Amino acid sequence: MKTILHKADTRGHANHGWLNSYHSFSFAGYYNAERHNFGALRVLNDDTVAAGMGFGKHPHDNMEIVSIPLSGDLHHKDSTGRDEIIRQNDVQIMSAGSGIAHSETNANRDREVKFLQVWVYPKEKNIEPRYEQKNFAPENRQDKIVTVVAPDDANAVWINQDAWFSLGKLSEGLAANYQLHKEGNGVYVFVLNGTVTVNGQVLEARDGFGISETGSISITATTAADILLIEVPMQTQGE
Repeated sequence: MKTILHKADTRGHANHGWLNSYHSFSFAGYYNAERHNFGALRVLNDDTVAAGMGFGKHPHDNMEIVSIPLSGDLHHKDSTGRDEIIRQNDVQIMSAGSGIAHSETNANRDREVKFLQVWVYPKEKNIEPRYEQKNFAPENRQDKIVTVVAPDDANAVWINQDAWFSLGKLSEGLAANYQLHKEGNGVYVFVLNGTVTVNGQVLEARDGFGISETGSISITATTAADILLIEVPMQTQGE
């Protein structure tokens, strides 16, 4: 088993006033040669956007882009004509494929929006761009680890990669085991809040912990906790 620990206070940070962003991996003005990616996982940004502000229209291609609002509402518009509001407990994916332009802005003028943006290298390049979002009610993931992104699960949003994202809302003292879906994959555990122990490693809010060369991981909630698990191939052609 191989592991890599990214404590919350070691992440890259950029505060632009309207945007306060923490980067688990190299992004924009933050570069760390040892933190470029975790297998096919390329970006994990922890963003807070001020009321009424946001990212103007910009292009992407050949990247699987997942947005997970943690509080507030996110307004998505793209070059296909899609115009959607992504709310807390929603999970959205945009397969940029052969090319798409989109904007993401705070849908509210009276409060900030907090969300995670995650980029995963695609399995197949230049597919037709596609979009999907679904709601995952917190009561349905209480003391469970629920798959929210998958290539093979109709209850999740579809991703163009052998990757699985799962959310768990764990009570204090709960122990859980996560079985990897595919040999050669690894799991990046990101703690949204609370404290958990994963394979003996204590993790606190916003810590990240990458685990590879194993078939399963054990998770114990030291306190009530919310976690995100990102399972991805460790071998990827990347960019």
